[in-house]
Amino acid sequence: MAPLDRRSFLSLSAGGVACAARGASAAQSDAAAQSDAAAESTSAAESVVPFQTQPSDRIWDLHCHFSGVPGDSVEQRGGQLLEYADRMHVQRLIFFMGWPWSHTPEPAEFRRQNDQVLRALDRWPERMLGFAYLNAAYPEESLAEIERCIHDGPMVGVKLWVGRRCSTEDIDPLIRRCGQLDALVFQHTYLKVAGNLPGESTPQDLAQLAARHPQVPLICGHTGADWTRGIRAVRPFPNISVGISGSDPAAGFVDMAVRELGPERVIYGSDCGGRSFASQLAKVYGAELDDSQRVAILGGNLRRMLRPIMDRKGMSQS
Repeated sequence: MAPLDRRSFLSLSAGGVACAARGASAAQSDAAAQSDAAAESTSAAESVVPFQTQPSDRIWDLHCHFSGVPGDSVEQRGGQLLEYADRMHVQRLIFFMGWPWSHTPEPAEFRRQNDQVLRALDRWPERMLGFAYLNAAYPEESLAEIERCIHDGPMVGVKLWVGRRCSTEDIDPLIRRCGQLDALVFQHTYLKVAGNLPGESTPQDLAQLAARHPQVPLICGHTGADWTRGIRAVRPFPNISVGISGSDPAAGFVDMAVRELGPERVIYGSDCGGRSFASQLAKVYGAELDDSQRVAILGGNLRRMLRPIMDRKGMSQS
């Protein structure tokens, strides 16, 4: 390359300085713009009120288990779950089933699991309520467990899982006895794409049961998971309420349930510890509800349904 004379060198140098100056100015402008954008974003974020539940909502949780948390005892697991519940202002929790789970427990097994729940009720009588876990494949033993846990004990309802489909008339003696005791009946329901487990009920099965027992309050657990179909399946039966627990916190679930069934037939539950309180509460707080509807779903409906048996047992709802 030919050597530069003094004039050429100064010309090139001046151009380089000018380019550098323009680059520095552009960089400073970009940095300033980014700083302004960050400040605006921070300001906008600070203006959003964080999601918070309110003690005045009086949240009662329909659907709780001792799963999903560490601990070798009911006291350890229950204490951990109450710590989480307190963060979300959940006042009372209904527990059913102990651990480890069994889809089709024999009588000795469901009695053992009910004993675990009874221990928790004895430890936290002001915070916890219990439903007796039954297997309708053993009707006589299940009737005896209703007497032990509900008639003679502190429990206020029953949980039926997948022992036998609830559309079968074999289950009727259990439902009649619950009706006599004002005990709630929580029936797990699912509509699975790959097919349900043997003995696993659907909302359509529960509709058949409701038609045979129109005076007994029934709860459609999970609303069948496929909630659009589940809501429509139980809509004609006013003695069926839907539990919204356990599925993904999809927008529109609670809105549709209120629109199709009325707010008085929709009940909040979490399915903890398999699901978080926050994700399931979001279904309610994210729905288009007025204050009275929200309060009813979060606990008012459940308290109303439990009032007859709780009054009979001398249990306070405060």
